[in-house]
Amino acid sequence: MPKNFKLSGLAARTGLAAQTGRAGLSRAADTGRAGLSRAAARGRALSKQRRLALAGVGALSAATLAFTLVPAGGETVTTDASSTAQLTYRTEPIKDVRASVTDRVAGASVKIEAIQAKKEAAADARKAKTEAKQQAAAKAAGERKAEQQSASRSAQRPQSKPAAAPTYANNLDGWIRESLDIMESKGIPGSYNGLHRNILRESSGNPNAINNWDINAINGIPSKGLLQVIPPTFAAYHVSGTSKNIYDPIANIVAAANYAADRYGSIDNVFSAY
Repeated sequence: MPKNFKLSGLAARTGLAAQTGRAGLSRAADTGRAGLSRAAARGRALSKQRRLALAGVGALSAATLAFTLVPAGGETVTTDASSTAQLTYRTEPIKDVRASVTDRVAGASVKIEAIQAKKEAAADARKAKTEAKQQAAAKAAGERKAEQQSASRSAQRPQSKPAAAPTYANNLDGWIRESLDIMESKGIPGSYNGLHRNILRESSGNPNAINNWDINAINGIPSKGLLQVIPPTFAAYHVSGTSKNIYDPIANIVAAANYAADRYGSIDNVFSAY
């Protein structure tokens, strides 16, 4: 092969290699620039997301503070357009924060009202207890005053003397009157005149009189005393509290009146031997 032809081939190969190298470098450069461009784009995207996130956090904090400071029914005015745009991304969280704050305020109000109600109830209980003590003290004072007044009236009132026991003369009049008092206490009917009339007819007023001639005497049970009572009748109609001696004028009159009340309704209904 001629020498010039070899050189020409070598030059051609060298030129082709150089061209190929330049093309590779160009493609590498393009690839590198594309990678840098994508990295830059990703960096800008991440930076924008971070800025948006930070802006959202700031807007949320501002909204929370504004909601806390604005009274119920109040309105807020925002003139910053960027703030309005940023708040658009966090509408739901702000609503949640407002609801949470509202719940906390409501809970605090309920607690305050409960504490106040408890204090009022305690105050009412103390007041009622105090009033009850005052009323009890006033009642006790009134009772003591009434007792003192009663004691004073009792001390000033002259002491009444017990009624003296009645006294009776030891004669027919006294015997009849004492017998009438006993008969009244025992529920035995009879009057002074009825007793006096029958006594005069039966014994002429002699408490020791005895009948030894009638049928009773024949039968061994003679009539005795002011009203001529036989022993079996005296024993059957004897009134407790009186003597058991048939000749005792009081015991004899009361027993005879008791028998007459049972047999005739009253001694006043007897006008003859009975």
